[in-house]
Amino acid sequence: MSESKKALAREVLTDPVNFVAFGFGTGLAPFAPGTVGSLLGVLLAWLLLDAGLVAQIGTGLFLCAAGVWICGESARRIGVHDHGGIVWDEICGMYVTLLVAPATATAWILGFLLFRGFDILKPWPIRDLDHRLGGGAGIMLDDLVAALYAAFLLALYRWLMT
Repeated sequence: MSESKKALAREVLTDPVNFVAFGFGTGLAPFAPGTVGSLLGVLLAWLLLDAGLVAQIGTGLFLCAAGVWICGESARRIGVHDHGGIVWDEICGMYVTLLVAPATATAWILGFLLFRGFDILKPWPIRDLDHRLGGGAGIMLDDLVAALYAAFLLALYRWLMT
């Protein structure tokens, strides 16, 4: 591991804001940190399956609102806007995507693949949002739009399956 990666890991693991923004360390994964971080969103959605829709939506709103500050502050502290290791936005995006998915393995796998696909490919206007908005709002918004795209397709899937 290079010295700069070691320094970043130390910064992430010792600073509570960076630790949360980096998905409790998952953003330090050497390969596909956004995908690894998205798994935390799946875990969170699974843990809240029986919490009821109001609690699930409230959790999503809280995660997204907190994410604007968390991601922006982490980016400021490490000096890199939307560093690939900042995965709080992926956690939120994945969680929001799964809010509309039926509680089946097939739907959740489809939701995971759709969200990651939209997040990676960044179709319009996601790419524009990613490049034009700064700070925490910019970091969060492109993933939330990717989540909305994925959620729309999941809702369509759910409707077609009933």
